[in-house]
Amino acid sequence: MNFNLKNKRTVLLMHIIAWAIIFSLPYIFSSEYTSEKDPDELAFQHLDTATNFLWMGLFYLNFLMLMPNLFNTKKYLFYITALLFSFFIIMLIHGALFKPLVPGHQFSFITSSEHNIVPFLFTVLISAVYRLVAQKIRADILSSKKQQENLTSELSFLRSQINPHFLFNVLNNITALIRLKSNELEPTVMKLSSLMQYMLYETDEEKVVVKSEAEYLQAYIDLQKQRYGNELNLQVSFYVKEEWHSIEPMLLIPFVENAFKHGGILRNPEIYICLLVADGKLHFVVKNKFEKSKTIKDKTSGIGLANVTRRLELLYSNNHFLKIDKQADWFNIDLTIIIQ
Repeated sequence: MNFNLKNKRTVLLMHIIAWAIIFSLPYIFSSEYTSEKDPDELAFQHLDTATNFLWMGLFYLNFLMLMPNLFNTKKYLFYITALLFSFFIIMLIHGALFKPLVPGHQFSFITSSEHNIVPFLFTVLISAVYRLVAQKIRADILSSKKQQENLTSELSFLRSQINPHFLFNVLNNITALIRLKSNELEPTVMKLSSLMQYMLYETDEEKVVVKSEAEYLQAYIDLQKQRYGNELNLQVSFYVKEEWHSIEPMLLIPFVENAFKHGGILRNPEIYICLLVADGKLHFVVKNKFEKSKTIKDKTSGIGLANVTRRLELLYSNNHFLKIDKQADWFNIDLTIIIQ
């Protein structure tokens, strides 16, 4: 079993206490245990106490060796044979203790076996149950660790999918500005530089503050506004009242990317973006006009939304609500995350 130092000490202390109770029970419930007690009864009580050490040895023999090496490997015949042989050895040792501890009485192997068969079976049963429970706990811990490792790996993979997709869109923006020979090229490159810095350094963390994510979104939106100019009817509303809350980095950007990708190709594009962070909740709404006949179909279509939907399921489980629908000629995304 794999325990750290603290757990080892705790388990050892629990075992010591358990065996101390078992050894002391006969004396605790024996109200007549005095110096005037019948010598024969006292001798047999001492013999039982000595035999308890043999049951202790059987307990750990079954727990540490017989169960993992024979029972768990389905060698049941060998397991039963080993238990019977152990009982035989214990009875021989018990007989060796009988003469010095109970003088004046004749030792009978059969009688002693009948007397000790119940504690023998009880010891085997308890050690077997303890072993099975310990194995179940260890399996649950390993399963939990494996799930966590798989979750971390999947989230890393999903996040790695976002960065190239985002860069592809921004580089398209810069290409358009170069062709237009726009004076906005230099500030656009500077904005891209700041965005890259955010992506390369801050998104390595599991969480980022909402304020940083909001600034990242705003910078991206500014780049898109430079690309579309006055042709775009864009309404943006950011109200981050509780900016100290933290969320998964780059969690919201796929919704904005999707709006510009599919809504920006229209003759008169319209996009509405609203971010509200208050009362321990993040509410994010993105709407864009679209025409089904002009919907872009390429290798990256649907990756962003499927990606962020999966990340929300992994990270926030029942602590989020996501609604994606199409009404008339509007594509609507409504997301609420409990981030308290």
